[in-house]
Amino acid sequence: MLMYYARLVRFPKVFRSMTGLSVTEFDQLVEDVLPRHARAEQKRLSRANRQRAIGAGHPFNLSVVDQLLLSVIWLRLYPTHEVLGYLFGVSDSTARRGIGRLLPLLEKSGRDTMRLPDPGKKQHRTLDALLQDLPELMVILDTFEQRVQRPRGRTAADEYYSGKKRQHTLKSQVAIHEVTGQVVDVADSVPGPTADITLLAQSGLMARLPQGVGGMGDLAYIGIDKLDAQHVGAAPRRKPRGQPRPAEDIAYNTAFSRRRIGVEHTLARMRRYEAVTHTDRNHRRDHTARTVAVAGLVNRQIECRMAY
Repeated sequence: MLMYYARLVRFPKVFRSMTGLSVTEFDQLVEDVLPRHARAEQKRLSRANRQRAIGAGHPFNLSVVDQLLLSVIWLRLYPTHEVLGYLFGVSDSTARRGIGRLLPLLEKSGRDTMRLPDPGKKQHRTLDALLQDLPELMVILDTFEQRVQRPRGRTAADEYYSGKKRQHTLKSQVAIHEVTGQVVDVADSVPGPTADITLLAQSGLMARLPQGVGGMGDLAYIGIDKLDAQHVGAAPRRKPRGQPRPAEDIAYNTAFSRRRIGVEHTLARMRRYEAVTHTDRNHRRDHTARTVAVAGLVNRQIECRMAY
């Protein structure tokens, strides 16, 4: 039985399992992507080197909605193009081309869901007394790594080999809104061995934060307070070398962890999408686009849940 939208929508539980989205969340995504697709198609068909008149050529095997469904299922379950083509009754090359057309649109849609916190809005937060020196509103930073195929050259292979994961990886940095848990920024993917604090400095995120908003991360972000003089950066307190950890530091780190736990929940939502979890089969191409697209889908899930 072929997996078209009109068929799958009749089974909401299966739909959510296949896409990670409810039918309502997917329909909202369709409303956002369809105008983007129309503009992209108009630009593609109006290119200067086009040899055929608009309307010529074989029509697509799948509707735009089914191409979008195919692409979201690919992000969620990460099947091979052959399996995906079989499920939708098309060839593997048709499935690959459909993803190639829709992934950039999902990336743009994902970025449009990302908004840095507005310090002018009341957040209704009760801060722990131990963290009163920190801004009331923070973005929470963290990274995750995805295994990639081993590069052919020895130099390139060494560049991507992560000693922590003991495999070749790409690293992605994610920043979330402390209150809502939505992703507000995704940095360009870098080789796995890149230190988290180095990636943060390369992304320039601290300098782009609105006034009154700070950034916080785990122990990998020791030194974040020195990245930008205009914005507060915070990390847990490190244990003194050769000495027991002071009781006040334990209390501080416990309160700190309570504030930053939201990023773990959001990353867990993102990691349910196999396209950023399983070993990358695309030779590191479009990795940032995939991560942003997944972040956008997660943001839509969170937004719909906040609406109820």
